[in-house]
Amino acid sequence: MYASSPQTNPAQKPVVRRISVVGAGTRFLSGISYYTCRLTNALSNRQQISAILMRQLLPTRLYPGRERVRQGERLTRLEYNPNVRVFDGIDWYWLPSLFRGLFFLKKQSPEIVIFQWWTGAVLHSYLVLAMAARLSGAKIIIEFHEVQDPGEAKLRLARLYVGLVANWLTRLASGFVIHSEFDRPILEKNYNLHGCPVELIPHGPYDHYQMPETQTSTRQAPQDCCNLLFFGVIRPYKGLEDLIRAFDALPEDQINRYWLTIVGETWEGWTLPTELIEKSRYHDRITFINRYVPDEEVATYFAGADVVVLPYHRSSASGPLHVAMSHGLPLIVTNVGGLVEASSGYEGAFLVPPQDSVALTQAILEVAKVQGQRYTDPQSWDRTVGLYDNLFNQIQAFDNRPEKVAA
Repeated sequence: MYASSPQTNPAQKPVVRRISVVGAGTRFLSGISYYTCRLTNALSNRQQISAILMRQLLPTRLYPGRERVRQGERLTRLEYNPNVRVFDGIDWYWLPSLFRGLFFLKKQSPEIVIFQWWTGAVLHSYLVLAMAARLSGAKIIIEFHEVQDPGEAKLRLARLYVGLVANWLTRLASGFVIHSEFDRPILEKNYNLHGCPVELIPHGPYDHYQMPETQTSTRQAPQDCCNLLFFGVIRPYKGLEDLIRAFDALPEDQINRYWLTIVGETWEGWTLPTELIEKSRYHDRITFINRYVPDEEVATYFAGADVVVLPYHRSSASGPLHVAMSHGLPLIVTNVGGLVEASSGYEGAFLVPPQDSVALTQAILEVAKVQGQRYTDPQSWDRTVGLYDNLFNQIQAFDNRPEKVAA
């Protein structure tokens, strides 16, 4: 096991390396799409960077957000820096995109390839790319966002497939990245890391959602209300039903102080939150936007929020949490998984137990006391890049061990 090493001396001139980042494209837009782009752009300020994107993750009919994919609407304005060479991208069925991707990889000739891991849908493509990279002499780093997508892990065949095949990928790696100490034992339990360095690198800020000057904030809530915002795809582990029950339990003499805004696309057929909204005694104080909204709208909903509430049952990381912190908003979040560490140092975070609607109701009543206050996000992409430099150095030292050189 490797602990995170001290950050690189800022005065020291960084080594420029050729690096490729492999991750999600924007056709199947998700938080990993944003993270892949933000990390790549941050690294490009110090390194020579290219990106290989997964374009068609799986058959469109199997994707929870299939309707927006079929419509082909451009939902994000986030772009890669001009100095980043991008291949977009590789399809799950490979032909002919995989061969084009391999040619692109060979042409870039990276010294290091960083794979963003979150789903078994990309495993077969990642294996081929990793083997090609290793054959060319590159080092492999795997950055874990999830051991496996929660919905995918419920499917027995998908779970068995990843359990059997993913270790082939980790065997090719020289180092690993996690976002919290919570993830370390889970990672070690599920995968053989072969004693390679594991660096804890916190998730960088999602400060790219900026409201255009021509737009105003979006809120149906009256200005004198505390507008509670739930944002993100609606899935069983997100706990939105707990928030609706907690909202419904607010005292009648207090409810005029609150409004609940829910913005998110339903996945996995999880309609319980919708049913609870319809039955709620305060349904006329709930705004429900049941779709995946484009970046411009994301910015306006967060600008119109007073508090963000994330009542997850489990989570290694959360994009909406980092959007909320980038906006400086008070935040109610359950103390599960990596969310405790992710919100550590953020003074506006109110932690509550998971699946406890009573505690959630009490937190809602308490958070109104800080309505209007704004807080500083403790995360930065410079820190992320510095910790990646540390990992690069650890890998070099690990590979130069006397016993390995002798072997």
